[in-house]
Amino acid sequence: MGNCCSDETGGHSAVGGTGAYVANQNTGHNEAVDALLKSRGYQGLYSHVELSLSATGLRDHDVLSKSDPMVVIYSKRRDGSLQELGRTEVVPNSLNPKWITKYTIAYHFETVQNLVFRVYDVDTQFHNQNVKMLKLEEQDFLGEASCTLSEIVTKSNGSLTLDLIRGEQSSGPTHAQQSGKLTVCAEESVASKTTVELKLRCSELVSKDLFSKSDPFLVISKYTESGMVVPICKTEVIKDDHSPNWKPVSLNIQQVGSKDSPLTIECYDFNSNGKHDLIGKVQKSLADLEVLHTTGSSTNLFIPASVGQNSQNKVLKSQLFVESFFEKTQHTFLDYLACGYELNFMVAIDFTASNGNPRLPDSLHYIDPSGRPNDYQRAILEAGEVLQFYDRDRRYPAWGFGARPIDGPVSHCFNLNGSSDYCEVEGIQGIMTAYMSALYNVSLAGPTIFGPVVTSAADIANQSLMKGKRKYFILLIITDGVITDLQETMDALVHAADLPLSILIVGVGGADFKEMEILDADKERLESTRGRVAVRDIVQFVPFRDVQSGDSVLQALLAELPSQFLEYMQLKRIQPTP
Repeated sequence: MGNCCSDETGGHSAVGGTGAYVANQNTGHNEAVDALLKSRGYQGLYSHVELSLSATGLRDHDVLSKSDPMVVIYSKRRDGSLQELGRTEVVPNSLNPKWITKYTIAYHFETVQNLVFRVYDVDTQFHNQNVKMLKLEEQDFLGEASCTLSEIVTKSNGSLTLDLIRGEQSSGPTHAQQSGKLTVCAEESVASKTTVELKLRCSELVSKDLFSKSDPFLVISKYTESGMVVPICKTEVIKDDHSPNWKPVSLNIQQVGSKDSPLTIECYDFNSNGKHDLIGKVQKSLADLEVLHTTGSSTNLFIPASVGQNSQNKVLKSQLFVESFFEKTQHTFLDYLACGYELNFMVAIDFTASNGNPRLPDSLHYIDPSGRPNDYQRAILEAGEVLQFYDRDRRYPAWGFGARPIDGPVSHCFNLNGSSDYCEVEGIQGIMTAYMSALYNVSLAGPTIFGPVVTSAADIANQSLMKGKRKYFILLIITDGVITDLQETMDALVHAADLPLSILIVGVGGADFKEMEILDADKERLESTRGRVAVRDIVQFVPFRDVQSGDSVLQALLAELPSQFLEYMQLKRIQPTP
């Protein structure tokens, strides 16, 4: 694939609202950043989700009429404080309102986005005010509901119904029912998921070099409303070739504007000093390029006339051909969630002796009586906090490795729950309980070997695949040491790359983790003993010591999971069918 970089302000009264009105005008949506991220494969990372709100059975605070409800939406920070995100319009005289105002929020898979919804009955005297100007303390509080954005988007219909609870009367379910229910619907805000894949070639290019042929590449640009020319895509450079045939490039229809929007395709001769020579250019829309492909015809490149001259453009013998042209739908991560796909969390914990005696404070496995989590516990909690919403039964395979269970040899993959029959535990707390129990029931040993746990995770992913289940698996390996089975682990990872599986590795302690960088394979794909190259990169690694204080150690790792998920789906040509 080529390198594609592929308010209503003021005067809005409290009552009413229009279908076009969006509560938040500054959502941080940057089209340039989105285009860059999408060009690098991050298709589902920064999706924008539109929230629609409705309620039933609200409390009636008015004497002569029904309540006039409005919703205020908040984001709940880690410290428990609330940040107001937006407000709906006021729906007059209704206990079962459907608000027209929508709220658009940027959905981030890698973080837990806690939302709070508070419903107020707005006094009639304020109905002509802008909702942003209303003082909430002057309105009657009807009830509050909270959830995470993940809980909404993982529902098959994108809809979640919550009990509204009055703070001072939240002691039992009866009071919650009396306050009514709030329904939140989420719909991904994507104007166009259609992309056009183009394969272009040229013939009879002129030489710009004295002693060799040109090194041509193409740059595709669009025109903005102000007339500026903005590059949106470029091909690779082909060395010494006057009849180059470039790899396919993809253009999103939304990014271009429309199929009829004019584009400029420029052919340059690459120079290492960055001063590339223009060989020639054409001006065509996507619709024009489609006609060239359909008819098997070509178009001549030209050199534009110099500024200030009346002469016409110089038409060249060089020609541009469209070898292939087809439209396809670019599905997002949320598309698959909406069709019932789940993410299944798995964890493998290093119990080798290099961690130190768990009963001593200097051990990486030390359980602090104050409740402060060690690095192993912190990694489990942070990953589980995000991933638990994407697995319906919340039963997680959990293993240990590098230890000697009671009356047994050293094991490099044992069930953390102590069972010889099954490896799953209930919920994130189940993992935490099994981990602490294992510390008192195994003897730390070694060496550090990853192969068996990777194989076990791959087996589960393969069995799920064979049964046609809509699951994608994430194995979290937490380790303190240098692995001793690097090649065996690479063999297992090359095999696992064909399966619905990603692996996150967190390094704790001060060891040298250079082998982990090899497994991460950011620079070069892994290769097995038999010379087979992994079809995709499924490993991400981060050492705890590189994480800034207060940051989530796994946030950067989790941020790449949707793109790995989509890469697998595209590789296997799996569509998000209902």
